[in-house]
Amino acid sequence: MRGGLGNPRLLRVLNERRLLDQLHANGPASRADLAKITGLSKPTVSAALAGLEEDGLVHLVGEVSGRPGPVTSLYDMNAASTHVAGIDIGRDWIRVAVADLRGTFAGRTDGRNTARDSAELAVLVGDLCRAAAREAELDWSVIACAVVGSPGVYDPAQGRLDFAPNLPGPPDLAGRLRSALDVELIIENDINLAAVGEHTYGEGRGKANFALVSIGTGVGMGIVINGELYVGARGAAGEVSYVPTDSPPYVPTDLPPTDDALAHGATETVASAPGVVRAARAAGLDLETAKDVFAVAAAGDPAARSVVEAEGRRIGGLLVAVAAVLDPEVIVLSGGVGRNLELLGAAIEDRIAELGPLRPVVVASALGDSGVLLGAVAHARTRAWDLIFDARQG
Repeated sequence: MRGGLGNPRLLRVLNERRLLDQLHANGPASRADLAKITGLSKPTVSAALAGLEEDGLVHLVGEVSGRPGPVTSLYDMNAASTHVAGIDIGRDWIRVAVADLRGTFAGRTDGRNTARDSAELAVLVGDLCRAAAREAELDWSVIACAVVGSPGVYDPAQGRLDFAPNLPGPPDLAGRLRSALDVELIIENDINLAAVGEHTYGEGRGKANFALVSIGTGVGMGIVINGELYVGARGAAGEVSYVPTDSPPYVPTDLPPTDDALAHGATETVASAPGVVRAARAAGLDLETAKDVFAVAAAGDPAARSVVEAEGRRIGGLLVAVAAVLDPEVIVLSGGVGRNLELLGAAIEDRIAELGPLRPVVVASALGDSGVLLGAVAHARTRAWDLIFDARQG
């Protein structure tokens, strides 16, 4: 925004945003209630509401009567005045949601990630985005902004994704996505967005300091400090896939362990879903997925239970390292492997107890496969607010 506090337009916009923030947080209110809560004068509130209503950002939603005096009008933000998109790009699935300013999904489309290179992936994402917009009965061109959650670390200076070995093709996906979507686009690490989703909707709500550790196809961590996402100096905070481990890497015989560990990180090599499958096969189990391993373990198979126990111990060691550095109020486990806390919990607790006095509180995420998508939508909503009021400031 341009100008100082003496700028009448800036003052008007600040007042409008104050009212909209109040309506967004607490729902419908009368002009008198808004004046009382915000400390603004009734004429100022009336003028701000009139401008917001004229531009479709607030609307009249009801009236209160049955008491002495005139009928009282109730106003609320018009959440449908602006829509945003959240996009979760995973190795196996791509998930897209179009949502209003309150985060309510108006359209959602999930599709298999069948892309063989970054060009195909950008086209596939664009097609799914436009399908989600059609489901919401919107044209994609009206989307205010989109936030993409992707493995790896986005380097804005180079315009590329680094540390994303689970995605196909060269690291030029960012530029291809911008061309395919043709909308204001923010690219963020998927696990960081999962932490935003957890902070907004899940086990991180009300927590000023927490960590989300995701163990699935890959391994990563999102960090919230003092209520804000922490990404580090270069965006690589939380890349715990590269934390060293003393566990033996279960890798195919034709792939040198050092090559796999360099690409994916030592912890990810052994603790991710592919690592669990490799460990199961090394134990004589002919299983295709980590989900299969956990299902067989739940049914009581001794070999599978041994694999799951070893995985829990690896996770426990990682969580002690997280607790020692961050001292979070809670550590949320997510991902296809991590959220199996009912099977992993005992081994995690045992390993934590062996490693010293730190006792982090560990819970499973309740957001399922939607954590990244919800975080992307939440981030997009925040950006949309800024765009709305930057435009009003002019």
